[in-house]
Amino acid sequence: MANSKYEYVKSFERPDNLLPNTWIVIRLDGRGFHKFSARHNFSKPNDPRAISLMNHSATLLLRDLPELLLAYGVSDEFSFLLSPQTTLFERREAKLTSTIVSTFTAYYVHHWPTYFPTEPLKEPLPSFDARAVCYPSVTNVRDYFSWRQVDCHINNLYNTVFWALVVKGGLGRTEAESRLKGTLAKEKNEILWGLGVNYNCEEEKWRKGSVVFRELKKSVEVDATTATETTTPTTTTTTPADKNTATAQPSDAVVQEGDGEDDEGDVPPGKILRKKKTTKKQAKKEQKRLLKAAEVVVRHIDIIEDAFWNEHPSILGEGME
Repeated sequence: MANSKYEYVKSFERPDNLLPNTWIVIRLDGRGFHKFSARHNFSKPNDPRAISLMNHSATLLLRDLPELLLAYGVSDEFSFLLSPQTTLFERREAKLTSTIVSTFTAYYVHHWPTYFPTEPLKEPLPSFDARAVCYPSVTNVRDYFSWRQVDCHINNLYNTVFWALVVKGGLGRTEAESRLKGTLAKEKNEILWGLGVNYNCEEEKWRKGSVVFRELKKSVEVDATTATETTTPTTTTTTPADKNTATAQPSDAVVQEGDGEDDEGDVPPGKILRKKKTTKKQAKKEQKRLLKAAEVVVRHIDIIEDAFWNEHPSILGEGME
């Protein structure tokens, strides 16, 4: 920014860097999606087109930003996880939330015709709000995503029963609301059973939501000694006292033994494999490359129990408790 007498206005900006060494969760939520879904004729209680579009937008966002470790979505909301070590946008809250929500929205609008070919977008166009929350521990992060998945189950069970009462039971919407008021999960399941619906047979994407993450082909942990270089050993003059020693080897070197033949892909005999240190910058660059190369997948699975996190330890890294 060029110096000028007007530059003082920058001093009114407030710092909004999020707490260091904390996990960051950014949750976006559809704005006015109750009316939006009605205008665009979403199927009730769940529309496969809508959830597929949300999942696709989240998948593309994870491909764009390798720093995003995980996303969890249900209905018109998605939560994105950043590690305590992230320095993306210097951890500035406004930058993080605005980038994630605007990029997600752009993908949502751009790919709308693919998932809703017979439903052109009507104004007001879809939009999302976003908030950022910092969590100090892995336990807090696990509990956050457990909370969202429990909410997914509660809301989906209610919506499934409500629309079953309306569509199959012939009740009006007000009547259905009154019928469900104060009911527990067991009672809701009994109502569904009486209408010929087994909730446990509902698709898992409705009951468990969508987990979006990278399926790594190999560990992204970059060892500081993974790189090697081939060097020729230093030759010294032999003496009667050390006639059996023709070369002096560095203490960290390993001599490659062989039969004298330099086969393709082999290190010639007498050469030294010297471990080459990888700088933190190089390790970070390699980690980013591996993350970008990993396949971003969508799964509809349980994230409350330990199994998912144990099978994918790279998501929470060394913070696993």
